[in-house]
Amino acid sequence: MSANVELNNRPDYDQVIQDIADYVIDFKVESQEALDTARNCLMDTLGCGLLALRFPECTKHLGPIVQGTVVPNGARVPGTSLSLDPVKAAWDIGCIIRWLDYNDTWLAAEWGHPSDNLGGILAVADHLSQVRLSNGEAPLTMREVLEAMVMAHEIQGVIALENSFNRVGLCHVLLVRVASVAVVTKMMGGDREQIMAAISQAWVDGSALRTYRHAPNAGSRKSWAAGDATSRAVRLADMSMRGEMGIPGVLTADQWGFYDVSFAKTNKDQAIKPDAQRQFSFSQDYGSYVMENILFKISFPAEFHAQTAAEAAVTLHAQVKDRLADIDKIVIRTHESAIRIISKSGPLANAADRDHCLQYMTAVPLAFGNLIAEHYEDDFHAAHPIIDELRNKMEIVEDKRFTAEYLEADKRSIANAIQVFFKDGSSTEEVVVEYPVGHRRRRVEGIPLLEQKFKNNLATRFPNRQCQTIFTLCKDQTTLENTPVNRFMDLFVTA
Repeated sequence: MSANVELNNRPDYDQVIQDIADYVIDFKVESQEALDTARNCLMDTLGCGLLALRFPECTKHLGPIVQGTVVPNGARVPGTSLSLDPVKAAWDIGCIIRWLDYNDTWLAAEWGHPSDNLGGILAVADHLSQVRLSNGEAPLTMREVLEAMVMAHEIQGVIALENSFNRVGLCHVLLVRVASVAVVTKMMGGDREQIMAAISQAWVDGSALRTYRHAPNAGSRKSWAAGDATSRAVRLADMSMRGEMGIPGVLTADQWGFYDVSFAKTNKDQAIKPDAQRQFSFSQDYGSYVMENILFKISFPAEFHAQTAAEAAVTLHAQVKDRLADIDKIVIRTHESAIRIISKSGPLANAADRDHCLQYMTAVPLAFGNLIAEHYEDDFHAAHPIIDELRNKMEIVEDKRFTAEYLEADKRSIANAIQVFFKDGSSTEEVVVEYPVGHRRRRVEGIPLLEQKFKNNLATRFPNRQCQTIFTLCKDQTTLENTPVNRFMDLFVTA
């Protein structure tokens, strides 16, 4: 045979793709903890989206591509009067969910926010329910939404456990697209072949670069990137349901596959090594582990690696608020991931830059006793030069134990410690916070606070009676699970 040809034997689907498809088809969500946590996650995620509607930089992205477009059985965008095709609705829901960096988080070799998948799940569920009703069929129930959330969380989170996309410069929203496409294709009625085809299309899209998440290019794209990913998943699911073929060897194909093109280990000084690791590794099967262990952002709208730093800073506020000018230095002990992702010096160009700066997210609560979304805005920053003065006095130190326990399966801590030293030689005690209030280890303490956060966010958009109706429904697991999706979405429509 000539050496100038390729052997064209079409492979079976890559095992990674088959495993995901089999999981969404066969797995039965029976963990009551997972379903209960999914209900809390639903509340929290929608609340984050409602709060984001207060910010024009977010709302300017919402609405149909062509103004005036009318969509039969359109999917609703919570907190608005919009009724859109499910692809754009997924984009809009995903955008508002993520805008303030306030929804849930998963931390492992890769990071991410699995509730980002709710954009696609909710848009498809609402649209399908209305279509079914128009055909005289039963709509989907919110139980199906909660189950889809558990599965999407699991797919994104289990892949992230052992596989670092950030270390090869790729953005974690790739995993949103993969997880969303698997569950929404199933929701659309896809069979195993259609689900695998859709998953393969999600992988072949590749990944956005992480450039927009890091200095000196951090910007607002990080606030809509997940909405874009979950929306793309809905589009790919629709194409697969129409019979679009898949790409079976998308991960493993020599030279052209995802592993060789996008996942090879590289560095700035040398080319790809021939023996570089070019495949994913998995430490466990898919189940309901990720939803059960998800991290909620309860106290602060801040990148999760800084949550415990902000909490420690609030604790220290009373001791330092009247002595800010006397501070000599501020020492922050932290973990490696925080240093790599959010430790930065120099000017901060925009709100998205500030909410990914460890020093900024520590300085604000030190000086003001709290950290809210408005504290990232240009006007607030410009009016308070003390923030940058404090930033310039900070020393960031890696604590090896913090780094190790961040990755330990039975801990998954996100620790920070802060101590303030004054010019006269005195100092505060060091305040150490190892687990944020949204951690599984602090669920009993955290859930009442999460519910209050949801109430507060509802009140930014709806009158009292509507807020109470929504909250009462979301608190009742059984009633919520049995509620048709379209009726649930009706509650979130504004005039």
